[in-house]
Amino acid sequence: MYIKGEKRFLPKKAYMKNRRVVVTGIGLLTPLAIGIENNWNSLVAGESGISRITSFDASGDRTQIAGEVKGFDPQEFIEKKVARRVSRFIQLALAAARMALKDSGLVISEDNAERIGTAVASAVGGIDSFEKNHNLVIQNKRDRVSPFFIPSYICNLGAGEVAIAFGLKGPLMCSVTACAAGTHSIGEAFRTIQYGDADVMLAGGAEAQLTRTLFAGLDALHVLSTRNHEPAKASRPFEKNRDGFVISEGSGILVLEELEFARSRGARIYAEILGYGSNCDAYHITSPHAEGTGAAGCMQKAIKDAGLTENEIDCINAHGTSTISNDLTETRAIKRVFGDRAFRIPVSANKSMLGHLWGAAGAVEAAISVLTLARNVIPPTINYEVADPECNLDYVPDKARNQSVNYVLSNSFGFGGTNACLVFGRYS
Repeated sequence: MYIKGEKRFLPKKAYMKNRRVVVTGIGLLTPLAIGIENNWNSLVAGESGISRITSFDASGDRTQIAGEVKGFDPQEFIEKKVARRVSRFIQLALAAARMALKDSGLVISEDNAERIGTAVASAVGGIDSFEKNHNLVIQNKRDRVSPFFIPSYICNLGAGEVAIAFGLKGPLMCSVTACAAGTHSIGEAFRTIQYGDADVMLAGGAEAQLTRTLFAGLDALHVLSTRNHEPAKASRPFEKNRDGFVISEGSGILVLEELEFARSRGARIYAEILGYGSNCDAYHITSPHAEGTGAAGCMQKAIKDAGLTENEIDCINAHGTSTISNDLTETRAIKRVFGDRAFRIPVSANKSMLGHLWGAAGAVEAAISVLTLARNVIPPTINYEVADPECNLDYVPDKARNQSVNYVLSNSFGFGGTNACLVFGRYS
């Protein structure tokens, strides 16, 4: 790759180390709130966004609770005709992208559009659109299937619609890696900027999978919490009486920029992305390796990529799903990586308040990691009432912690053994 001003070619690895990547904008829609400040205030207050399902009648189901994005009017962010033809996950992606761009102050023009790309993940895409149109087919009403069904269903149209809406002509990608998808999207966007293939990337994830079909499938796997009588206490990562995760919807989008590009326009910088790790357990379709070897290896890769040592990580934003096996496995993985120091590192589980946003989870948690750095506050893990003897780390129980933070490790793990980790650092 030719470097401007040089008369030689450099390997990509050499080139990428010269390009630093920073976060300049955030867009958030979660079960807690819409917008950065409303979400942050609810997080540090230890509030829960979990409630009884309203999007369909779940009264006959084993699980009747979820994390729904409340009060969302797509027409506040999207043209009416667009809002009507796209599925909910795309609506959420467009809204979060608009928020993030506004927050960043970035102006997109013909002069820079070719250097601005899009990476928006989703685990299941427009499953609401699929369910609606499939019902028409089995009712012999094929002539009523929408011509927008397929463009509203496939996962990469979240990224595609965002790119079209804002005229982003750089690289476009969509990670479809289950619960790690949002983290993979941010990591691959980070690499894209490092390698010089873009100067800016809108990166994150969006998910809106609260449908009867998906709930039936998860119920068959026995992975959902059935604490229907107290929804706000259902998601309880690392706690002894956890009984499964709570499924949620939402979107998180970050604006990532090459440092000099951001500086040239006087951008406000939240934090810097320093490291990215990705690997696979290659062990089981739904369960992580019991000893956390894959998760541990992924954390180590991200820390090494950041040029740090394990001793420099100040806190961990845990995957923390609230399932028996995942929480135990992540605890073991953290101990494997950090040794005795594992007991002294704050481990915060945002899913205790948000539930599990699947393909958007890692993106939302990355945004929270960035805000943790920017504000020196670690959000709590709520519903931590009875300690699990095997999950015995410092999970920041129930109350936010004011603490100086320079480096945050954010973890995401998913079905199929897929793992992704990011390291964020204070910008200086």
